[in-house]
Amino acid sequence: MAETGATELPPTPPPHSPVTRAERFVWLTARVLEQRRFAHHFRGAAADPVETALDAYRNEDGGYGHALEPDLRGPVSQPLHTAHALRVLDAVGRCAGQRVERMCRYLTSVSTADGALPAIHPSQRGYPAAPFVTVVDDPPSDLLATGPVVGLLHRNEVWHAWLFRATDFCWRAVESLEASHPYEIEAAVVFLDSAPDRPRAQAAADRLGRLVRKHRLAALDPDDLDAYPVSPGYAPGEHHFPYDYARTPRSLARAWFTDDEMARSLDHLAAQQQQDGGWPVRWRHWAPAPALEARPLVTIEALRVLSAYGRVID
Repeated sequence: MAETGATELPPTPPPHSPVTRAERFVWLTARVLEQRRFAHHFRGAAADPVETALDAYRNEDGGYGHALEPDLRGPVSQPLHTAHALRVLDAVGRCAGQRVERMCRYLTSVSTADGALPAIHPSQRGYPAAPFVTVVDDPPSDLLATGPVVGLLHRNEVWHAWLFRATDFCWRAVESLEASHPYEIEAAVVFLDSAPDRPRAQAAADRLGRLVRKHRLAALDPDDLDAYPVSPGYAPGEHHFPYDYARTPRSLARAWFTDDEMARSLDHLAAQQQQDGGWPVRWRHWAPAPALEARPLVTIEALRVLSAYGRVID
């Protein structure tokens, strides 16, 4: 006679991991470039397809355009697009060779009188751009545009005549920063993390860390965001957190924050993953396409930060 008893239920499937949820989001929403970046960083795919996808944004002058940076539309090369391309190449270990040499020639051609980069070259005029982007005929030198480019070139041991003057500009700009805004500090950190003069970089980073804490430019308690002011011109809720400055444990900015402050900020970042698997864009939305294209970028960067701190388990 058959034994009777309670019906055995099948085991409950494990919940989808943050990476798996993000992967679905990327396949649903992302450009080919971000699809291939995700596959490289989180699925072990080769770097060659990333380079191939990036080539679609490259212009004959050696710069990059075609809305590679989603807030700048249109085909023309821009320093911010080219900086974006350098970040992609650095992340896949391909920041070298003739491609980067051509990029340096483009950067030289658009640099200001003191050898730095403007945020927006006047060639953007006539093409759509975010309303917080100002196009002027004689744009000033900009640390936000120059610092990350110079830092990544130094990190990859790229040497070019333009780089010497641009490095001098970055030192002057970083060491004279006083009341600043978070994105400018972030740009300074990318420069300092790879600047060749390490004692000078350490001293400059220590000073910036004190500035960040004095002016409350990092939200140290995610549960009490009202205690931290949002910088003028930013979107409501566009706070910056310790992980925005110290994107890896090796960054000089990591020393600015206690272990508890960093852990809470990483917990907050992990908790920001939304139901669809992507992370939200914190800056001001101004058109549907830029917002849609930016979310996969933000999602990949969130996972890379969490991974750098050992927080991503697939």
